[in-house]
Amino acid sequence: MSIDPKAFRQALGNYPTGVTVVTTVDADGTPRGLTANSFTSVSLDPALILVCLGKTTASHPVFMQAERFAVNILADDQREVSALFASKSPDKFAQAAWRTGATGAPLIDGSVAWFDCSVHQRVDAGDHTLLIGQVQDMGQRTARPLGYCQGAYVGFQLQQAAQEALARQALTAALIETPQGVLLKPVAGGFDLPTAVDVASLLGELKRQGVQASVDFLFAVFDTPQGARIVYRGRASAAAELAGLRGIPVAALPTLNLPDGALQAMLTRYAQERAQDAFGIYIGNQDAGEVRPLAAA
Repeated sequence: MSIDPKAFRQALGNYPTGVTVVTTVDADGTPRGLTANSFTSVSLDPALILVCLGKTTASHPVFMQAERFAVNILADDQREVSALFASKSPDKFAQAAWRTGATGAPLIDGSVAWFDCSVHQRVDAGDHTLLIGQVQDMGQRTARPLGYCQGAYVGFQLQQAAQEALARQALTAALIETPQGVLLKPVAGGFDLPTAVDVASLLGELKRQGVQASVDFLFAVFDTPQGARIVYRGRASAAAELAGLRGIPVAALPTLNLPDGALQAMLTRYAQERAQDAFGIYIGNQDAGEVRPLAAA
């Protein structure tokens, strides 16, 4: 069986992880680092941890020569730090607060936890190298860790807004993307999203119509004159016509010119963020609000 790399990566993305910044210093003592979420513990005695480093990353040759490195588990308020070390910025450490650890590896200030390591073993594994470190020093603080799943950072702060909306008897809708496009329901004058009183009812109704769908993360929470509405991102593999819905290609969403301005704006934003693979959550009403960014994949 041939495994499609893109599909494989997407499937792996369903497993929630934390976010780390892995750091070291090069032969000249210059600090180097990158963002990674393939991190796990290996052994308690001795204390060993493992991080997977892509061979195509600019810092990979440095880590192959270094005898020390640190893994910094980021806090929920360190999304900018994650984005910084995932970028190609040449002066990452000039833009982040850090200090030198016991081994000489850089430690990122504000991390939930950090592990200062000497290199225990390197294992060649396909297009990655498994870097196993023996912990020489460590630390932690009380804070929420930063999470990552399905191409977006995940946290807990925005769930309160969703709960408040539910308390006002909100309707639940979903932007369900299929290979044919986003599923929209034809209505007089245009389209609407599949909608129900809650997620379970929405998925149940789609299933009865032949669509096996799933919902992922919040996309919008907003008030309308008819009540609050919660909109999720979702996916389905079934053909759109099975549900009496239409699959509208993502690129065509901004061209629909729907009479419902709030829905049109939402679909346009979805198309833009889908193209960039960087989603946010809209909090507000049908006239005004703000988009709180989640992540760039």
